[in-house]
Amino acid sequence: MSEAVDDLVGPPAPVAEPEPGPGPMPDPVAAASPAPRPSVLTACDWLGEGARSMLLLAPRWERLVASPWQMAFQMLLQVGLGVLMHRIMIEGDAIFIWRALLAGWSTALLTVWLCYLIQPDPRLRRSPHGAPGAAHLYTLLIAQSTLFAMLAWGLYFLLIRTDVVPAASMEAQWALWFVPMLWSVLAKLTVLIRAARPLAPQRAIVTIAVVALTTALGHYIAPPPPTWRAAPQPEVPEEEPFEVSQEMMEAQLPLLGEQIDALKPQRPGLIDMYTITFAPYEGEEVFRRESAMVSDVMARRFDAAGRGLQLINHHKTADTLPWATPLNLERAIEGIAGIMDRDEDVLFIHLTSHGASDGELAASFWPIDVAPVLPPALKGWLDQAGVRYRVLSISACYAGNWIAPLAADGTLVMTASDADHTSYGCGKKSPLTFFGRAMYDEQLRTTTRSFTEAHAAARKVILQRETEAGKDDGYSNPQIKVGSKIVPVLEQLNQRLVNKP
Repeated sequence: MSEAVDDLVGPPAPVAEPEPGPGPMPDPVAAASPAPRPSVLTACDWLGEGARSMLLLAPRWERLVASPWQMAFQMLLQVGLGVLMHRIMIEGDAIFIWRALLAGWSTALLTVWLCYLIQPDPRLRRSPHGAPGAAHLYTLLIAQSTLFAMLAWGLYFLLIRTDVVPAASMEAQWALWFVPMLWSVLAKLTVLIRAARPLAPQRAIVTIAVVALTTALGHYIAPPPPTWRAAPQPEVPEEEPFEVSQEMMEAQLPLLGEQIDALKPQRPGLIDMYTITFAPYEGEEVFRRESAMVSDVMARRFDAAGRGLQLINHHKTADTLPWATPLNLERAIEGIAGIMDRDEDVLFIHLTSHGASDGELAASFWPIDVAPVLPPALKGWLDQAGVRYRVLSISACYAGNWIAPLAADGTLVMTASDADHTSYGCGKKSPLTFFGRAMYDEQLRTTTRSFTEAHAAARKVILQRETEAGKDDGYSNPQIKVGSKIVPVLEQLNQRLVNKP
């Protein structure tokens, strides 16, 4: 049997026999004394040599004392740090999964076997750089892997959780996982090969095979499960299905007319701003929020309080706000045109919904069948109503398709994207679209009343946020086109409002 082991691990390095001579006989009691228990300094020595081995430096074995207690301490330290880091990575309440601690020990058993194969007899040290024994070798590998785990967790926390690297950047996540893993494999092999010298071919093959197997088990085949999981969120009661009742229909029919009649009249000699926000897609809460936000910004910053309408398709406002249908939008434009001074005042319209590549603005209000809105239709309604000065804002994917059909000397038209790209932020988890947030909630609300200045600043902010979010189909590239005749009108309006908060 010893011959077979020697075939794998190679013959031991020659060990000098002690010369006989006078001297005290060894104390049998001292020889049988128990292994020293770990101290803080001893544990730090192991971690220090583990750090040296991470840098591919030869461990200084003479500084280290191996014992069952030290081995247990290093293993508990590794497990404890893993439990702690798993908990830190979960925001909010979490549940501890103690059974996860029972998994993943196959890699440890394989590593123990490999250490014993390389150094089966602590009395026969095979290399000056090799470990005094299998216990030393395994304890050092534990300390080394603990430090690599701390490095990997630290990089993930600092770069991903602090948004230094976007969480959606797959390249960054792969690099943070792959580079420390390869480094740890190289460092582990370096320690083992140093201990296995002289390097017999069979020994090298077995060492590399076992390290490859443990790496595959730990990272691919059977990675240890997390020791914590996020606590379940309290169940949100499902909303009752939206039903259109006769009472709702009867309340909705006069609603638009009543709200048009309640609008404040125009003021002679002053440029007034009248507003319409139009959110026709019931399926996304973000459009309802954006409609309300834009309406509020225009009322506060452009003196449009009492001169605005909100047309929204949403079950929460089905009996309080006019529905966002093409016919209601046409009637709203016609109604406001009858109140405003069409040669002096400005009509602002903000459309927010999903958009199609052909320019169609999506509409949905189940069980009601709502037709989509298209750019030529909107321009036709405005022309028919005789509205001279218009500020038109379209927050949707591919909204650049609206620029050319709506452009005119008395029109400022701006969009959340060009004709070839999607916009961002229209999902269920978004509080506002990227365009609505940057353009209205940030720039026009607090910084400027100039649509052109706000749009230019919003473009930069949107580019940064889309890059951080990992938008993979290219920059949305918001567009704007300003007619020459509306410029002095907006400048006069801004001058009138310059002293307003």
